[in-house]
Amino acid sequence: MTEPVLKAQNIRKTFRDTGDELVILRDASLEVRAGEVVALLGVSGSGKSTFLQILGTLDRPDAGALAIGGEDALALNDADLSRLRNRRLGFVFQFHHLLPDFSAQENIAFPLLIEGASRKSANERARELLAEVGLSDRTEHRPNELSGGERQRVALARALCMKPAVVLADEPTGNLDPASALRMYELLESLATRHGQAFVIATHDMELASRAHRRLRLLEGAFEAC
Repeated sequence: MTEPVLKAQNIRKTFRDTGDELVILRDASLEVRAGEVVALLGVSGSGKSTFLQILGTLDRPDAGALAIGGEDALALNDADLSRLRNRRLGFVFQFHHLLPDFSAQENIAFPLLIEGASRKSANERARELLAEVGLSDRTEHRPNELSGGERQRVALARALCMKPAVVLADEPTGNLDPASALRMYELLESLATRHGQAFVIATHDMELASRAHRRLRLLEGAFEAC
């Protein structure tokens, strides 16, 4: 069996509310391998988004361990952690967070330009990804000229631009109509199969969850198979 591309062990996270300690994650663990699609289920407020934030190194746990690509993410300083995040992880959220004044191509190329890629290679990569998500004819369109489903596909392409080992998606179909949601399901399945991309998806969408390789429910701060 291949080594996991992401491994979280015994993650604990608490918040304080008017002096009381609220345990969000008690003993949450997850291993994900290349090409695997894992759906995280749970009621609103159960901690799914908090867990994704920790997996994405955007928040730190109170206790536990997190390895990304075999590297101890919690032992890194901020600069090294930022580099690891940019190199190994991609993010897709319920709201696309595209830059409104940038075209679809520019939105996808932007992270590559920040990392020092040439404009030519960044644009080539952006066009390649737009073709992969079925939007070759939307290269120069700005977000307000795209449908909701098209904007989310651009956001997915942007998440893939650095060829991350893992894409973390928080309710990626939450604002989509059924036809656009179906297109997103098919894309996730295709990318995982063809490129070995791993996806961890927090969702209330049971149709999306049913297509995942594994489904885990967050209950009282820990995951159980479902």
